[in-house]
Amino acid sequence: MKNLAFKMRLIGFNLTKMSAERFSNINGDLKIETAINLESIEENTKIPNKQENFFLDVSFKYSIDYSVKIAKIELEGKILLSVDQKLGKEIIKTWKKKKLDEKTKMAIFNGILMKSNIKAIQLEDELGLPTHFKLPSLKISPEKSE
Repeated sequence: MKNLAFKMRLIGFNLTKMSAERFSNINGDLKIETAINLESIEENTKIPNKQENFFLDVSFKYSIDYSVKIAKIELEGKILLSVDQKLGKEIIKTWKKKKLDEKTKMAIFNGILMKSNIKAIQLEDELGLPTHFKLPSLKISPEKSE
């Protein structure tokens, strides 16, 4: 399964549930844990004219947990992936055993993260929480700070 990123395209993303709750203020060290769980992977048979493509509906849960009972964000949804016929059938076959090879799993997780992180950052901002990952920022180099 070389070049998996080129064989799999994210063509749809829908959130079905959003939950964000802040329980207390941040005191001391903060530990943030994230988790993605794939709930189901099924062939999407509703899309017409799919001659050479195979479409997959992937249901997921994405959670961000701020330790020690500070806050929790949970997102649930579905992504729609377009893959070639052979790869699609292989993914369905391996998913029946609740297993996926690492390259497939990483491609699916990256698709989920690409869309879910945007919503998570919005929710974190509204709850006054730090972002769950370091955002890029600009810095002045020492030679130019006059």
